[in-house]
Amino acid sequence: MSRIERIESELAKQIAIAIQEGVYDPRVNGLISVLRVTVDTELTYAKVYVSILGANGKEAEVIEGLNSAQGYLKTKLIKSMRLRKLPALHFIYDDSIAYGSYMDQRVSDVIKKDEEKDQ
Repeated sequence: MSRIERIESELAKQIAIAIQEGVYDPRVNGLISVLRVTVDTELTYAKVYVSILGANGKEAEVIEGLNSAQGYLKTKLIKSMRLRKLPALHFIYDDSIAYGSYMDQRVSDVIKKDEEKDQ
């Protein structure tokens, strides 16, 4: 595992903890999971991919709230990580889990219809 991969992994863990411990922005609601973090080689920029359950169509608002809480999050990360330079965080909504759940439901519906048809 390279240094960048270790940093990405640790950033993902620490960001998830910091969000749970106290981002009090009213826009940040629902269950937020940090899926992965990608960091450039100079450690200046980090893309944080998150999944949001329970946002009820307001995912963009939650992402905006997370991006505005960057100062708080960086303060928490500086205390928990030993890095000389902490990258700027950019939160991105990743709908892959929601899409997977949707497709799973669609497949279940088709199987159910097939079983009803065979009876």
